[in-house]
Amino acid sequence: MFRSRSKEDAKEDRSAATEVGDQPQARDPQAPKGRPTPKRSEAEALRRAVVKPPANRKEAAKRAREARRVALSKQREALLAGDERHLPARDRGPVRRFTRDFVDTKWHVAEFFLPIAVAILVLSMLPSVAARNFALMMWLAVIVLIVFDSVLMTRRLKRELRARFPDESRKGASAYALMRTLQMRRMRLPRPQIKRGESPR
Repeated sequence: MFRSRSKEDAKEDRSAATEVGDQPQARDPQAPKGRPTPKRSEAEALRRAVVKPPANRKEAAKRAREARRVALSKQREALLAGDERHLPARDRGPVRRFTRDFVDTKWHVAEFFLPIAVAILVLSMLPSVAARNFALMMWLAVIVLIVFDSVLMTRRLKRELRARFPDESRKGASAYALMRTLQMRRMRLPRPQIKRGESPR
């Protein structure tokens, strides 16, 4: 009598343990997922791309346009926020990031080229000969100052890049810096991430 009861109890314990082991453990709804929640548009685009292959060329083109739109949206947000992951290829990498900071931390003559050019154009259109002569002299002075400032800036930049990134490719960094100096600070993309006067990171 006692033996049969013990066997039945042991069998029930084993079956209960088996049932508990087979059932997946419930996930804590408050526990972190370990990944950022994707935006709704991105999730829908990914879901449509993964669910089934395109039925025809029109559908494939539509999906390609959607994927391109999502990529451009990410790129635009990255240019405004400075997110390195989604920047265009020409703006990625530690060398380009340091180059941007190196330019943004100082004043440059070239960044005022556009408003100065407008002022020179207005002066050159005045009927006064003195005003036109002054506009011409101002134009020559601006060109000389821009060239002088650009030469000094590129020399300092090359020296800093050689010291900080000896093993990285520095090709095109000087041209990248010169193009950035031609833009007014508020119009630069990616947006400046450093204040004037601070040391480049």
